[in-house]
Amino acid sequence: MATKLKDIEEWRASPPEKAPEIPLRGHRMEGYRYTSKEFFDKEWEHMWTKVWLLLGREDEIPEAGDYQMEEVGPEAFIMVRQHDGSIKAFYNVCHHRGARLVFNDVGFTDSFICPYHGWDWQLDGSLKSVQDPEDFPEGDPCGKLTLTEVPCDTFAGFIWINMDPDCEPLRDYLGPVVEQWEAYEIQNWKRYQALTATIPVNWKSIQDNFNESYHLPTVHPESDTSVDDNYKYTQFDIWEHHHRMWMRSGSPSQRLRGSEDELLREPLISTLQQYGLDPEDFKDDPFSTREALQTAKREYGEKHGYTHYENLKDHQMTDTYHYNIFPNFSVSLWADGFHFLRSRPHPTDPNQCVFDNWWYASQPEGETGDVFTAAGPVPRDEEVEHDVFEYGEKSMGFAIDQDLNVTPGQQLGFRSRAYKGAYLSGQESRIRHYHEVIDDYIEGRRPEKK
Repeated sequence: MATKLKDIEEWRASPPEKAPEIPLRGHRMEGYRYTSKEFFDKEWEHMWTKVWLLLGREDEIPEAGDYQMEEVGPEAFIMVRQHDGSIKAFYNVCHHRGARLVFNDVGFTDSFICPYHGWDWQLDGSLKSVQDPEDFPEGDPCGKLTLTEVPCDTFAGFIWINMDPDCEPLRDYLGPVVEQWEAYEIQNWKRYQALTATIPVNWKSIQDNFNESYHLPTVHPESDTSVDDNYKYTQFDIWEHHHRMWMRSGSPSQRLRGSEDELLREPLISTLQQYGLDPEDFKDDPFSTREALQTAKREYGEKHGYTHYENLKDHQMTDTYHYNIFPNFSVSLWADGFHFLRSRPHPTDPNQCVFDNWWYASQPEGETGDVFTAAGPVPRDEEVEHDVFEYGEKSMGFAIDQDLNVTPGQQLGFRSRAYKGAYLSGQESRIRHYHEVIDDYIEGRRPEKK
């Protein structure tokens, strides 16, 4: 037993495995990539239609006939629970005259009835009945036509689709992300925030921003109180498609060492108090809060039913993992928070995108108190509605508002003839790789496995 305990302690103390370094080609990221309709169309035809996309959530369609609809660029997809419990996904289009079948983003139905001429499509995509079936020169379309299905799979509680009928399996596409996310048991977490807005920026501007931490001291200056934004202490990983950033959190940034300012500030003070720690005990050594929080959270988790804590290493109890899942999904992942950040291309305009700012959190049985999301505290038992609005109508949450105060001005700069491309720091290398992968798809290549 002693040996086993020692092994567990060594495993918990070990850092995350570093991805092998890969050579980069030195992409310049010229402005036209964000403004050109021609380039926008190339991305759609050669990249968007070849990759796995995170769309729906399994637990939001629990019964046969429950469905979700999501739009991506000019397309829309229906994800519907089948009678055998599986999930199928279809293009949201009737094969009679092209009408969309549904317009609401969630619902229940026994079958999909086209609002134009009443064609009746079953949950499995087969055509049950049409008006005047004897009046078709090519014969009754029932038995001949089906809704166009797309490959569909589930992971981490989410529904993923791919428009390429010959795509690789989802788990192969996600690579090392699968094992890393499974430890958190995200499939059991609940959504506590769902904000969606149309933003006046290209969809890549959002992902570029979440692919680097270089902007933190400028755009999020308050983050240095509880996140180490010093790139020298941050681990950056690049895989075939996807990226990861590991930032030590739970104590002030190493940038502040030697500072005469008061280092123990919000939100770190409230975090310490939440787990039964007295901030006064750390006045003389504010940099020791990280390890103290890791121990306190384990004790708290054992009492409150956080079963996934057993799967996490010590640093995962406090630290920030930021993932960029190619092409359009970024997530900040903590022991109890999953910050869902997704940008979807506008149907026609490269200068706009649809941005989703959602929050998922673990929900052990019997846990009480508010969930602290990016937009503020939310009662744990509150029903969360999907709030869709236009940019500027309301807040997207303090930190995201800070990001969105910057990126629209950047989009304007991309249009300038003076902008010749990015001059990137080493800590922004993930952005360079991100654009190289986009070009790989446009040029008909698959990114090489590392």
